Amino acid sequence: MPKHCCRRMVDAVEHRCSEHSNRFDCPDALLEYSPKFDEYGFIVHDGGASIISIEFCPWCGASLPKSKRNEWFETLAGRGFHDPLNQEIPSEFHSDTWWQGPGADGF
Repeated sequence: MPKHCCRRMVDAVEHRCSEHSNRFDCPDALLEYSPKFDEYGFIVHDGGASIISIEFCPWCGASLPKSKRNEWFETLAGRGFHDPLNQEIPSEFHSDTWWQGPGADGF
């Protein structure tokens, strides 16, 4: 589990709603954290699963990690996966294991 910068960030990214099983459907869910990309962002409530990436915590002002989204695509391309959204990719690329190394998911 990532170490978030402050208690309010923890509350925001861990918020779960009893009415909405999908956080992107819940109007009270404001922020999303993606371990795969080590990325924080505001949820865009437009019926999809989009976020607007942020670089600083909206509450404490701490710098957030630089997104690894581009690195994810580049790393996969280097392994021959040029269309990873439509290809079956190695399991470690479905989580933070690809950038944290073995043991990141408790293996």
